[in-house]
Amino acid sequence: MLSEADARTAYDRLAAAKFREHKCADHLARLDMVEEPDSFTGRIRKLVTQGFKPKDAVELFLQEIELEYRNDPKTLARAKAEGEDFLRRLKAGLI
Repeated sequence: MLSEADARTAYDRLAAAKFREHKCADHLARLDMVEEPDSFTGRIRKLVTQGFKPKDAVELFLQEIELEYRNDPKTLARAKAEGEDFLRRLKAGLI
């Protein structure tokens, strides 16, 4: 059995060999989420990533939208529809 120092150097050698064999072109780059300034779904996702539960994030988002777009019932309806769609897609496992 290897001592702790020997095990660490063996692990480092294995990692270095794997790194040398790695070809970045063989792996797809991770796509960044497109953030549109008026993207409602993006705003909900941001709240979720900040630690809110999805349902709470949608409720908080809708409250924010109500404050921002008080006199625009069309935008309020669109925000509510997108919030419900976000929760539906989350339950379906699409997100």
